[in-house]
Parts: sequence; C-alpha cells; structure tokens
Amino acid sequence: MPSLFSLCQWLEHTSVGTAVRDSLWLFPVIETIHLFGIVILVGSTSALDLRLLGFAMREQSVSKLAHRLLPWAWIGFIIQIVTGFLLFSSEATKCYTNLGFRIKMALIVLAGANAVLFHMLAYRSVDKWDNAPSTPFMAKFAGCLSILLWFGIVAAGRWIAFL
Repeated sequence: MPSLFSLCQWLEHTSVGTAVRDSLWLFPVIETIHLFGIVILVGSTSALDLRLLGFAMREQSVSKLAHRLLPWAWIGFIIQIVTGFLLFSSEATKCYTNLGFRIKMALIVLAGANAVLFHMLAYRSVDKWDNAPSTPFMAKFAGCLSILLWFGIVAAGRWIAFL
C-alpha cells in the first residue's frame, strides 16, 4: 500500500500538477480564484454567524438568512475545493510537511464538524427561536466557533508560503 507521501509525489508529477507548477500564469490565476472563493465562503458564513451571535441583522429570521447565504457558502466551498486541489497538486510534497498546511486542513475538518453539529443540534429547533433577536447558547457557540475557525483557516493558508 502506497504511503501518503508517495501519493503526494505521484500527484506532483501528474500532467495537472506539472502544468500548474511550470506555468508562469496558471498558479497565480488559480490562487486568485481561490481567494475569491475564500471571500464568498467566509463572507457568507460570517454574515450568518454574526446573526447567530446577535451582532447583526437581528430583525432577519435566521432560517431566511441561512436560506439566502448557505448556497453562496457552498459555491465558495466548491471553488475552494477545486482550486485548492489544483494548487496542492503543484506542490503536494512541500505541503505534506508544511505546518501551516496541516493546521489549515485540521481547521477545515473542525469547521465542517462544527457546521454539521450546528445543523444536527441547534438548528433543529430553529422554529422556536428563528425570529428572536437573541439566539440560544448552542447557536451562539457554533457561530463564534465558526468565525474563529474560518479566520484561522485563512491565516493558516497565508502561513503556508512562509513556513
């Protein structure tokens, strides 16, 4: 069974990894699109998180706001996955040992778990607190943790280039 590092080596030597790495413009263009994806994802989730925390849009129902913002979050997330994979393919072995990359991946897993737990626990009873200016503790906790995790992901992503 191949090791994870050998899979990274293989990925770097695929035509996709080589093309991204060797092109003068491809990596920066993909990275720019990756940044737009971050803006869409973190912007939409942060707006919902600020509502959950009671800091913004308190007159809006949580469910209507979620209905409007979550499709944008998914679009941003899909952009992140596609462009992130392309960027990773060009320097997979470097990322494999990079502490910033490892922290970013761990934080993404935690952000995903936070979102799943929010929807399984707090959001199930949204009909009881949907229009209330103040949300229950679990919703506030999930919103606060989400903001911290996504901003940590962005920071760790920047650190990849410097570690």
